[in-house]
Amino acid sequence: MIKCIAVDDEPLALNVVHKFIDKTPELVLIESFTDAVAAKNYIQNNEFDLIFMDIQMPDISGMQLLKFFKNNPMIIFTTAYSEYAVEGFEVNAVDYLLKPFTFTRFQKAVNKILEKKKHTRNQNLEEPCLYIHADYKLLKIPLNSILYIESLDDYAKIYTAQKNYLTLLSMKALMGKLPAESFIRIHRSYIVPLSQIKFRQFKKISLQSGVELPIGDTYRNDLK
Repeated sequence: MIKCIAVDDEPLALNVVHKFIDKTPELVLIESFTDAVAAKNYIQNNEFDLIFMDIQMPDISGMQLLKFFKNNPMIIFTTAYSEYAVEGFEVNAVDYLLKPFTFTRFQKAVNKILEKKKHTRNQNLEEPCLYIHADYKLLKIPLNSILYIESLDDYAKIYTAQKNYLTLLSMKALMGKLPAESFIRIHRSYIVPLSQIKFRQFKKISLQSGVELPIGDTYRNDLK
């Protein structure tokens, strides 16, 4: 369910948005305002997913309200003035509804919101990967396939269950690309995933694959 608020100084226009939201199962209206100052006080202290907002209003314009958002909601502008369209899209509004608009046009705007939500959800579900340049290509390596990484002079060698990759990235640059909660540098020449560590024995560790790697003195405390 997408939580919405609506802001418009014209009660009749606001009622139209109310009616259209009520006819849309994916949306729920949690607040609405004809007073932009009251809307400002609300959006400073509350989070929501989507705002339907007029641009030209007394006291505070829709554009001025943007700087008061507590979170980063999606925006659909509703206005009678077509000259604001470019300005609306410059602030990354999802859509711009020119009054008077039909329910069909309203649905088209909502579909853009639903597609945006779906895309964001798919991105969040995507398997975490490391992107590197190797073999004159940009390669995508799933993080859970990495066994360990070894520094070889000007190169780094990434060992995976399927194959190995050589890249010109430095170990420092690789650590910057890898999630700190999942990977650790154990030696100036080695980075390992924490999930691959089987056990530690004095100055070396054994990986799930059976490979043994040395622990550098500089990195011993980090490993502990």
